Amino acid sequence: MAAKTLTINGKPITAEEGATVLQAADEAGIKIPTLCHLDGVYDVGACRLCLVEVTGVAKLLPACTTKVAEGMDVKTDSERLRKYRRITLELLFAERNHVCSTCVSNGHCELQTLAYSQGMDHVRYEYLFPKWGVDTTHRLFGMDHNRCVLCTRCVRVCWHVEGAGTKNVAGRGTKSNIITDLAMPWGESDSCTQCGKCVQACPTGALFHKGSTTGEMERDRGKLEFIVTAREKKQWISTD
Repeated sequence: MAAKTLTINGKPITAEEGATVLQAADEAGIKIPTLCHLDGVYDVGACRLCLVEVTGVAKLLPACTTKVAEGMDVKTDSERLRKYRRITLELLFAERNHVCSTCVSNGHCELQTLAYSQGMDHVRYEYLFPKWGVDTTHRLFGMDHNRCVLCTRCVRVCWHVEGAGTKNVAGRGTKSNIITDLAMPWGESDSCTQCGKCVQACPTGALFHKGSTTGEMERDRGKLEFIVTAREKKQWISTD
């Protein structure tokens, strides 16, 4: 496969043809903020936090879905990008009911970590305070829609890693939400295999193990990475 030469933040980079800007940057040790990206699962560019500047292109492009090109000049950190990322994070907090101090993922939340890293100490927009519910009908897991950021990680993992197709997205705009099957309680689903991959994929406290209390919900991304890698290489024996 042919290699592409590009520049990221002034640093010459060589990447495989077909690689995304996010992959090229990561391999070069350049970190780009992202919330919806998950290694081993296809990208959809939902969170818009990985937007980058490309010389010659007027609009900002999502690094997770933009393929590298020969001679491409990319900037991942600028005043313009920091401004947009701050706005995006503030809107995510304002759209739902994120109360970190009482969240099961407090201290282990990717949204919380990103807010800290981007210098967000308050929200300048009016909170919507939507009346979202919490689905605890499943015997093992729970879904708190108040903490969901609609990254669709759970949907993609459910469909393309587990192959169950239990999770999906319904509604539009601020009315969008994650549903189980045809919008039924999670505990009544016939398609759910109870594998827990969606819970491991969730970046916030929206999906959790029942019985977890404040700050106790930690994710093990290694399990998902092992499953995806094993499937691709047909190696199903863990080396741990």
